[in-house]
Amino acid sequence: MSETVASRIIASLTRSRTTIAVAESLTGGLLTSALVDVPGASAVLHGGVVAYDTALKHSVLGVDAEVLAAHGAVHPDVAMQMAVGVRTALEVRGEPAAIGLSTTGVAGPEPQDGHDAGVVFIGLAIGHDVRSFPLRLEGDRRSIREQTVERALEILEDFL
Repeated sequence: MSETVASRIIASLTRSRTTIAVAESLTGGLLTSALVDVPGASAVLHGGVVAYDTALKHSVLGVDAEVLAAHGAVHPDVAMQMAVGVRTALEVRGEPAAIGLSTTGVAGPEPQDGHDAGVVFIGLAIGHDVRSFPLRLEGDRRSIREQTVERALEILEDFL
């Protein structure tokens, strides 16, 4: 399913000449890979950052250290700040990406930051419109990561 959605996203972004950058935590590169799998993605995809360690969310993506200290990495504000931060972190020739898409959450099997496995937030930043989308997913670690990619792509497609 995600390949079809990813193909439609890349086609839409290409038609509108809109660029995208991706920031990932629990998905570990799967979301960027789903986009890269589509021929022609290089025309619109700036790249992806896997900020798996919480400290990288601050140092690379600019997530507010106070937000991370207060809430941990699994929080809607973190998802939104990751989506905003990756646009400039992956500037190309001085141009930030028009869209930032991010994933943060708990794939499991153990809880993290007081959240059970399956608690996930998708961040989406398009222009000044920045949003977070909470997900409650079920399944094993692999399934939660795959479902997160599918939902992130569906959310992005809905906004394009």
